[in-house]
Amino acid sequence: MPSEADSALIAEQLRHAVNLLKAEMARTNQQLSHYQALADQRLGELEEAERDHEQRLRRLQESATQFKVLAGLATGGGLLSLIALLRTLSGLP
Repeated sequence: MPSEADSALIAEQLRHAVNLLKAEMARTNQQLSHYQALADQRLGELEEAERDHEQRLRRLQESATQFKVLAGLATGGGLLSLIALLRTLSGLP
């Protein structure tokens, strides 16, 4: 039969083990929070980059369309094409 000293030693060892487990859980939770913050930051940066790329593509598309119109005007008879374009934009027959 264990003595009172043995029981106290076992109880102290159990308390120590519980404290170690609590510390390990706290450390794991802290790491998890850190990884979650990193993931959120990276996701935010990726979303911002996506928006930026989308805006750039839209601007490039607009520029290409304007260039095509101007190139068409320059090569397609110039003044007559401009008159046709203005008539189309103004809704005149």
